[in-house]
Amino acid sequence: MLLHLPTLFITFRWIDAFDILLVAILLYQLYNLVKGTPAVSVFFGIITIYVVWILVRALDMKLFGTILGKFIDVGVIAVIVVFQQELRRFLLFIGSNEFLGRSKFLGKIFYPAKHSFTDEYAKVDFTPLITACFKMSESKTGALIVLARNSDLAVYINSGEAIDSGLSERMIENIFFKNSPLHDGAVIIKGSRIIAARCVLPVTEKEQFPAHYGMRHRAAVGITESTDAIAISVSEQTGSVSLSVNGTIRANLTPEKLKQYLEQEMGKN
Repeated sequence: MLLHLPTLFITFRWIDAFDILLVAILLYQLYNLVKGTPAVSVFFGIITIYVVWILVRALDMKLFGTILGKFIDVGVIAVIVVFQQELRRFLLFIGSNEFLGRSKFLGKIFYPAKHSFTDEYAKVDFTPLITACFKMSESKTGALIVLARNSDLAVYINSGEAIDSGLSERMIENIFFKNSPLHDGAVIIKGSRIIAARCVLPVTEKEQFPAHYGMRHRAAVGITESTDAIAISVSEQTGSVSLSVNGTIRANLTPEKLKQYLEQEMGKN
C-alpha cells in the first residue's frame, strides 16, 4: 500500500522522491555541460520558467498556465537549437562506454563486439609523438594533434586532407613545418596511424577561457568538449606543450608528464 503525505495542494509518494532525484541528476549533468559557456544563462532562464509553470499548474491558474504552456511547447524547439552542441555532448556521454561501460554487465549488453580504443593503442609507442612535439616546442612551431578514442571523428577527418600514414616523428614534423601546405589545422591520429591533416575543429565557447591561449588551444579544448578525443597543442608564441581532455587543458607539460598523461588516458597503465 502506498503512503500519501498530505501537503498544501499535492500528495507526495516515494516514487515522487525518486522522480525528483532523477531530475536533479539530469539537471546537474546538463549544468556541467553548459558551465562556463554563454548557454548557462539560457539554461537558468529555462529552468526558472519551467518551475514557474509547474507552480502555476499546481495553483490551477488557467490563463497564465495556458500562456506559459504554449511558451514551453515552442521552447522545446528553441532548446534544441540553442543547446545543439551541449545536447550532442550529452547524448555522446549517454551512448558512450564512459557511461554504460562502467558496468561490465551493461558493457557486454550494449557493446558486445565493439573494438575498444585501448586495443588500438595497446602497442603504440608514444615516444615519436612526444619527441616531435618537444622538437616543435624548441623551434616554436605551432601544432595541433588529436588522438581519437571511441568517438567517430569522421566529420572532422573529412574536413581535412586524408593521409593514412604511419605514426613517426619525422612525419609529424614535416606536416607542421611552417612552409608545408598541411601545417594549418589539426592532425588526427587513430592508433598507430595518422589519418588526416589540415582538419578543421570546433572551438570552445567558454566565456572564462584564458585570454593568453590562442586558437589552437581553443580548438583543442573544443574538440574534447564535443567528443571523447584528446588533443595535444604546441604554442607558436611560447612553445608550451599542452594536453586537453574532457574540455580541460593541462599546460606547460614536460616530456615525462605528457607521456604519463597519454598512457593514463589511453589505458596503458
